[in-house]
Amino acid sequence: MSAGRRRERSGDIARLGFRDADRAESLVADPALHGLVDLADVLADDLLRAVCRTADPDLALLGLVRLMDAACEQPAASVDRLRDVLSTGGGERDRLLAVLGASRALGDQLTRHPEQWQALAVAGSPAPGEARRRLLSAVGADPDDDVPVASSGGVEVADALRVAYRHQVLTLAGRDLAGRDPLRDVEAVIRDLADLAGAALEAGLAIARADLEGHGRQCRIVVIAMGKCGGEELNYVSDVDVVYAVEPVDGVEETEALAVGTRLASGLARACSAVTPEGSLWPVDAALRPEGKDGPLVRTVASHRAYYERWASTWEFQALLKARPVAGDAALGQEYLSAIGPLVWQAADRDHFVEDVQSMRRRVEAHVPADDVERQLKLGPGGLRDVEFSLQLLQLVHGRTDSTLRAANTFEALAVLSERGYVGRDDAAALDTAYRFLRVLEHRVQLYRMRRTHVLPTADDDLRRLARASGLEGTGHLEKRWRETRVEVRRLHERLFYRPLLAAAARLSTDEVRLTPDAARVRLQALGYRDPAGALRHIQSLTDGVSRRAAIQKQLMPVMLGWFADGADPDAGLLAFRRVSDQLGSTHWYLKMLRDSGAAAERMAHMLASSRLAADLLERGPESTRWLGADDELAPRGRDALRTEVASAVRRAEDVAAGVRTARAVRRREVLRTAAADLAGLLGPEHVRMALTDATVAAIEGALQAVTLAAVGRRGGPLPVRLAVIGMGRLGGGELGYGSDADVVFVHSPVDGADEGEAQEVAQQVVSDLQKLLRATGGEPAVEIDANLRPEGRNGPLVRSLDSYAEYYRRWSLVWEAQALLRAVPVAGDPELGAAFIALVDPIRYPERGLSSSDVREVRRVKARIESERLPRGVDPRRHLKLGPGGLADVEWVAQLLQLRHAGDTPSLRTARTTGALRAAADAGLIDASDATVLVEAWEAASALRDAVTLWRGRAQDVVPTDRRELDGAGRLLGYPPGSGGLLEEDHRRRTRRARSVVERVFYA
Repeated sequence: MSAGRRRERSGDIARLGFRDADRAESLVADPALHGLVDLADVLADDLLRAVCRTADPDLALLGLVRLMDAACEQPAASVDRLRDVLSTGGGERDRLLAVLGASRALGDQLTRHPEQWQALAVAGSPAPGEARRRLLSAVGADPDDDVPVASSGGVEVADALRVAYRHQVLTLAGRDLAGRDPLRDVEAVIRDLADLAGAALEAGLAIARADLEGHGRQCRIVVIAMGKCGGEELNYVSDVDVVYAVEPVDGVEETEALAVGTRLASGLARACSAVTPEGSLWPVDAALRPEGKDGPLVRTVASHRAYYERWASTWEFQALLKARPVAGDAALGQEYLSAIGPLVWQAADRDHFVEDVQSMRRRVEAHVPADDVERQLKLGPGGLRDVEFSLQLLQLVHGRTDSTLRAANTFEALAVLSERGYVGRDDAAALDTAYRFLRVLEHRVQLYRMRRTHVLPTADDDLRRLARASGLEGTGHLEKRWRETRVEVRRLHERLFYRPLLAAAARLSTDEVRLTPDAARVRLQALGYRDPAGALRHIQSLTDGVSRRAAIQKQLMPVMLGWFADGADPDAGLLAFRRVSDQLGSTHWYLKMLRDSGAAAERMAHMLASSRLAADLLERGPESTRWLGADDELAPRGRDALRTEVASAVRRAEDVAAGVRTARAVRRREVLRTAAADLAGLLGPEHVRMALTDATVAAIEGALQAVTLAAVGRRGGPLPVRLAVIGMGRLGGGELGYGSDADVVFVHSPVDGADEGEAQEVAQQVVSDLQKLLRATGGEPAVEIDANLRPEGRNGPLVRSLDSYAEYYRRWSLVWEAQALLRAVPVAGDPELGAAFIALVDPIRYPERGLSSSDVREVRRVKARIESERLPRGVDPRRHLKLGPGGLADVEWVAQLLQLRHAGDTPSLRTARTTGALRAAADAGLIDASDATVLVEAWEAASALRDAVTLWRGRAQDVVPTDRRELDGAGRLLGYPPGSGGLLEEDHRRRTRRARSVVERVFYA
C-alpha cells in the first residue's frame, strides 16, 4: 500500500471517532480481522461503524482483535459463527461490541474464555430459576434436589462456579449495555443480578455440603440476603450481605446442628469469596448478623428473634427491611420471615427511632472522604443513600399500619409510597428518574474493571466512555446532569427525611395525592411529633381558607415544621407558633418577614421548639418576632440604654402599677431578646449573664422610680429620705441566670433635717410597695426580690439607715455577713448613698489583716452545715447544681474564702464576680492555676446547665433532670446531639468530681 493511501486510511479511521488513530489502524489491519473489515473503504465498513457506536471505540476494537485471536483455538464451527455474527450485524453483534467497548474486565474474560461470547446471543431476561439451574449444574449438583450437593468441594468446582457465574454476567451486561433506554432497563438488570447472586449462594452452599461429605444434611440452613441483594437491586460488583438461620433435623441435637451450620456457612463463603485461578465472585459479608462480627455465624430462628426483641439497634431493623431468603431451605426462610418480619414493623415505636435513623445517615455522610464528596454516587450528599434512607424511613414508620409499604426493593417502595400518597407524584417521579440515573452511572463505573467503586472518575477518557455508555451526549452533558441530579436528590431527601410531607395536612395543592388523617399523623410522628393529631389541628388552623394569610402559611409550613422537628419538642413549638400567628397573622409585616427571611423563620422555629421559657415570653409579646431577622436586633441593649428607656416610660405611666408593669415589660422583652440571641448562638455565657443582670437592674430601678414618684404624689412634696438598692449574690456579681432571684439589701438615709423615725417609716413603705409590685401577678413576669442577706436575715428590718448598718457591722457582724458583702454592688436609687454603703462595707469584706484562724474555721463550719441541712430532701446531691458536691456553691465559697483572707492586701481580688476572683487568685499565686481552671470550668458548666434547664422547662430548677426528654432538651441547648442526655450527665459528674477534689484541698485544707 502506498504511503499516500496509508495516510488517507489513517485519516478515515480518525474521522470514525477513534482517539488513537495509529493504533486503531494497526488493529484494523490485524490478521485476526481478515475478511471482517473492508480495508479499502473503512469509512463505509459496517463493523467499524458499529464499533464506533460503542462507549469506547478504541477499547472495543482492541477487545475484538483479542477475542478473535483467542477464538482461533475454538472449534471451527464456533469461529465461523462468530465471524458470521460480526459480518451480518444485528442485536447479537451489538451486545458483543457494547460489552467490549464498555468493560475492559469483561473483554479480558472473553479473551480467557472465548467460547462465552455466545452468552451474548441471549436477548431477554432469564426465565425464573434459570440462573439457579445453570449454576447448580455447573458445580455438579442436581437442581431438582431439595438439598443439592456439588460433585466435589475442590478448586475445580469453585472455578466452574466462577466461569458459569461470569457467563451469566456477560448475558446481563450485553443486554444492559446495548439497550436503548438504560434508565428503563436498570430495574430489570438489578433484579437479575440479585437473582444471579442468590443462585451463586445456592451453588456455594452445594459446594460446602460436598466438603462435609454427607454431614451437611444434619441441619436445615437458609441464607437470608440483606442489603441490595435482599432488595433485589444488586450492583455488578458488590459485597453480598447475608445472615444465616439454622434448625436441627429430626434426631440431631441443636448444638450439633449449629456446628454443622457454621461449617456450611463458612464453606459457602469460601466457595464464593476465595481466590482461585478464576479469581473470586464477591465477598460474602455476614457482618449484619446479630452482634455483628462478634456474634455466632449461625443461629436458630428463635435465637434470632430473641436478639431482635431485646438487643437490636435501630439500624438493624432498617437492615432487616430488605431481608429475603435466597438459598437453602425455603420453608425455613419463611419461618424466619414470619418470626422476624413483625419486629421490623414495630421498630418505629422505639424511643428516638427517627432521630436514630437521621443520625445514622449523618454519620454515614460524615465518613465520606473529603476528596470524594463531590463525586460520590452512593454515600455523598445527593447520592443513592439519600434516596434509600428517605424511603426506608417512610416505610418503617408508615408500614406499621399500611402493609402495602412493606417492599424491599427501592423502586417498588417508591412506587407504592407514591400510589398511597406518602410521597407526592411529582416528587416520586423526580426521585425515580434520579435514582435510575445514579444506578446506571454506578453500574457503568463498575463495569469498566469490574471493581467495587462508587466514585465518578475525573479523567477525560473515563468520563467520555462513561457518558457514552450511559446514553449521554458527552462529558459536558454528563457533568451537568450529575450536578443537577445531586441537587434535586438532596432537596427531595431533605424534604422527605427531615421535613414533613403536607399533602393532606397542609393541603399544598389540589393535584397532589392527599393523605388520610391517620397516615398524616403517622408521618408527623416519623418526624418526631409526639401528638400528630394535635399537630394536624394546628396546621389546619394555620392553612385553612383562601386568604393571603393562609396562602403564605402554606408556603411556610413545610419548612417550619421541619425546623420544629429539629428541636427537642416540635409539638410545643408548633403550638406556640400557632398562638403567636393567631395574634400577629393579620399584621402585614409578620408573615412577609417569615416568608422572605429564612433566618427569622428558622430562629423562631428553633426557639419555640427548644425553650418553653422563650415561647411563653414571645406569646406575651409577639411583636418581638420582628427582631429575629437581623443579628443586630438581638444584640443586648446595655444597662444605660435600658435605664434611660425605662425612666422615660415610667414618667409617662398613668399610675404606679402601670409604671412598674412597664419596667417589668422591658425586662421581659430583654430576657426574650437575650434568650433568642442565646439560642441562635449569638451570645456567649458571660454576655448572657450580664444582659440578664442589666435587664433586671433596669426593672428594679424603673420600679423604684415609679414607687418613689407615687409616694411623692401622696405626700404632696419631696420624701424625707434617700434610698439605694444594693445588689447582692449573682445580681451584684453580674451573673444572673434565666431563673435567678434578685438578691438585694436596701439602705436609706434621712435627708438633712428630717425626722429619722419618719424617714424609716417612709423608706419601709417604699421598699414594701416596690417588692409587692415587682412580684405582682398580671400581664408581665414577676421580678423576685430576695432581701434575706440583710443583717439578721428574715428577722431583721427590711430596710436600714446607713448609720444603722454601720452600728450593726461594728457590733454584731458575723463572718458569713462579710462573706455575703463580697458581691455587694449598688444597682438602683441614690448613687451617692450607694457609694457610701460600699465605702462602709469595704473594710468588712476586705479585712486588712485577713481572717483569723477561728473565722476560717467558722466559714468552713457554716459551709459544712449548709451542705448537710439545706439540700432538699430526697434529692440526689450529685444532681443538685447549686448545693451538690462540686456545684456552684462549692466553687463560690472557695472564691469567697480566698477573697476574705487575701483581698485586704491583694486589690485584684476585690471583684464581685466568682470567676474573676478565682482567676485573680491564680494570678496572685494563691491557688494553682490548674485548680482555678477546674473550678472555673465547673462553675461555668453548672451555670450553663441551670440556664439550659430553665430555658427548656420554662421555670427555674437547680437539679439535673432525671426525665430523659428534659435532659435531652437541655442537652441540645448546650450543643449535645439528640439523645445525648447520658453523655451530658457523665460530663457534669466528671466536672463536679474534679471540682470537689479541689474544694476538699483548697477550702477544707
